[in-house]
Formats: sequence, C-alpha cells, structure tokens
Amino acid sequence: MKKKYNFGKILLILTAFLVITLKNAPADPILRPSLNTIFQPILADPLQPRIAVMPWTSDKYLQLDIGTSADIYQSRNKEFAVGIDFGTFSLLKRSDNFKFPVDTIDYLFGVNASMTKPIKSSLPFDTFSAKLRLSHISAHFEDGHTDASGHWIQGDCPFTIPFVYSREFLNLVLALSSKGNRIYAGYQYIYHSSPDGINPHSFQAGAELSTPGDTYLAADFKLLPSWDASFNETRGFRGTWNLQAGMRLGSIGLEKVRVAYNYSTGMSRQGMYFYRPESFSTVGVIVDL
Repeated sequence: MKKKYNFGKILLILTAFLVITLKNAPADPILRPSLNTIFQPILADPLQPRIAVMPWTSDKYLQLDIGTSADIYQSRNKEFAVGIDFGTFSLLKRSDNFKFPVDTIDYLFGVNASMTKPIKSSLPFDTFSAKLRLSHISAHFEDGHTDASGHWIQGDCPFTIPFVYSREFLNLVLALSSKGNRIYAGYQYIYHSSPDGINPHSFQAGAELSTPGDTYLAADFKLLPSWDASFNETRGFRGTWNLQAGMRLGSIGLEKVRVAYNYSTGMSRQGMYFYRPESFSTVGVIVDL
C-alpha cells in the first residue's frame, strides 16, 4: 500500500512541477500546455482519456468517460513532447426518471513522453510516432452496486466486496501513419498491482482507416490476462476486440467531436470487473479534447 501512495505522490509532484515551471517560462508558444498533442489519441481504445457518452444498446448501462491528454511541453519542431494523462471511466445504470446510479468507476492519471518523425518508406505511411506512458489506475464500486438495503451486491465477484483494485504500469505504443490512417502496436507492463496474481504483461495492436464523408473505421485488439477462479490468479490470455465505426463532425464546426458505434468483446475494461469476459455494443458521442 505504501508503494502505491509513494507512486501517486511522485506523479503529483512531477505534474505540479511541470505546470509551474512552464507557467513561469518565457512567453514562447511551444512551451504553453496544449491539448493538440503530437501523438493523436487511439480511436478505438476504450481506456484512452476522452469525453464520451456511450449507452449500451443491449442493456440498461451507459459508459461515461471524462478526461484528456495534454502536452505540457512540445519541442520547437513539434517532434517531441512531455505531457499528462488523466481520466475517469464510469459504468452507470440507466433507471427511471433520468437517473444514472454509478455502478463502478476507474480513475487514471499519469505522465507521458511522445515523439513523431517524418519517414520515407515503401509502405503507405509517412510518419513514425511513439508514446510512452507511466500511469496509475484504481477502481471502485459505487452506490449503484448496492441493493435496496444499501448492502454491496456480491454477484460473481471472486473477491469480497469492497476490495482494493489498483495498478501502476508502463505502456509503450509505436505507430505508422499517414493522413487519416494509422497502424500501431503496443506493450504494457504492470509493475505493481492489487489484487496479486495478475500477469504483468499485455499486448496491443490496431488500425485506423479514413473512409469517405468524414467517416472512419477503427479496430483495437489486446491480449489481456485471463482470470482463473480455480487458481485465484490469471492463467493465459484472452483476446479483446473493440471495433468502431464513426463520423467526425468537423464539417459542422465540431472539429474534435465524433459519433460512433462500438462493438466490444473480451475482458471488461472496468477494473472492478477485470476478471469478467463480456460482449456488448454502444452508440454515442466521443470528444477528443
């Protein structure tokens, strides 16, 4: 537990130092914090910091995400940046009278470094980019996960509720891109987790394709550790897909807004349900700040 809090203190101190330093720096535009990050958000990754309202089509749930990534420092040639990530990823229940009790919520914050560089290649891409993140994520059940008497709903959870869920990890993504198109691959290493017994390795790959009329297609694939209740630890991996089709609304002046349909199948993105496989579709609005 002490290690977890030390990590949080380090990130908060580093973030505060960067913000204060750059705030007091000379008025050079490249030193001002920018939401126009040099590494663009991955479109179909459900744990990218973003603003999103995505109701499930098959059940009375709603995903509500609030967050963003920002470059605190960008080099003069825009080929290197240091930034921060923060976000919340909530699962809400849709009930009568426009009420949305929160079932569970994940909190993420961290720092990152990214780079981008023009390349010449026989492949149909002209830019190489990379992003390295050092992050903390923790999850909690909320009042929407209680019964009428206010008691926790144990359900199929293999741990006694409430339990502690947190992870500290390094994440690296490498990408090749051209205007509107990108392929990428990534690796994540968890160097501290609670509960124990979780494989620290996971892998990622994906593609994004620009299609006519400001529309796009995106696919994100991850190999995530699969929980084995009989051993009370992860054993092996399970493929997890997020397939997305959407439309950007730049033609009506909403440059970073998109409407999207997303199909997800595999391990849950929610920390409190990390042991649970699931499949569902969502339709909604995403804002990439």
